[in-house]
Amino acid sequence: MRFKERFADRFTNVVAIMIGTAIYAFGLHYFVISNELMEGGVTGISLLLKYVLNVPPSLSTLLINIPLFYLGWKNFGRGQMLYTIFGVVSLSFFLWIMELLIRKEWLIPFHTTQDYFLATLYAGITLGAGLGLVFRFGGTTGGSDILAHIGNKKRGWSVGQVILIIDVIVIGSSLIYLPKEKVLYSLVAVFVSSRLIDYISEGAYAAKVFTIISDQASQLAQAITTELDRGVTLFPARGAYSGNNKEVVYCVVYRHETRRLRELIHAMDPRAFIIIGEIHDVIGEGFKKQ
Repeated sequence: MRFKERFADRFTNVVAIMIGTAIYAFGLHYFVISNELMEGGVTGISLLLKYVLNVPPSLSTLLINIPLFYLGWKNFGRGQMLYTIFGVVSLSFFLWIMELLIRKEWLIPFHTTQDYFLATLYAGITLGAGLGLVFRFGGTTGGSDILAHIGNKKRGWSVGQVILIIDVIVIGSSLIYLPKEKVLYSLVAVFVSSRLIDYISEGAYAAKVFTIISDQASQLAQAITTELDRGVTLFPARGAYSGNNKEVVYCVVYRHETRRLRELIHAMDPRAFIIIGEIHDVIGEGFKKQ
């Protein structure tokens, strides 16, 4: 029965990631590329290659991510990278599908010379909805996500801040080719996209605190340390009704790690009592530095 549940969960994740990357690929071609707008990260580099050298984003996205796959695999291991690799391959596939549909004129992109704000708004909505869905079900689209998590693991840098810096550098460099008006519109699209990502994925780069009461507290703490590379604190506690002594597991994780931690807890102790709280700021090892 447990095998069937795991298979169903993974199948759901895979389907959701494919739907998310399809929405993202559609938004990228239908609104962003057709109006020569920009994005951040690896996608932004792919767009610049498209605008300057006419390299298809379906190809450049995959090629740029290949060395990042190696870095991610080396730093995070097999389990965490499988969904990332699948997300990137899925995105490249749907970008290729969109390129094919546009080439055969079965899909006519939205192009405007007057109302760029409308194109910007819908670009942010579609890109944010696609990425939010991918993040919500445990995937990523590689690129700056991998670099940000490596920086977090090795240096303790904030994941959100690293991604923001990379996005600003990539979008800023597009000023070489694009007029500043389109770059400013692109920043609006990135802002709208980031807000929607937060809403759909419950905040991809914010944090949540887990308080877990379990009979398997010590084993659970070890598993969290090993699987998620997160620090864990154990508090001694006593049940008021039963009088039994127990240990309470206390752990803070990024929001995009919430699903993985819940699955880990359920696998080790399905009867565990879990309290999940919002964290507005975290300073310390593995998060933001003082």
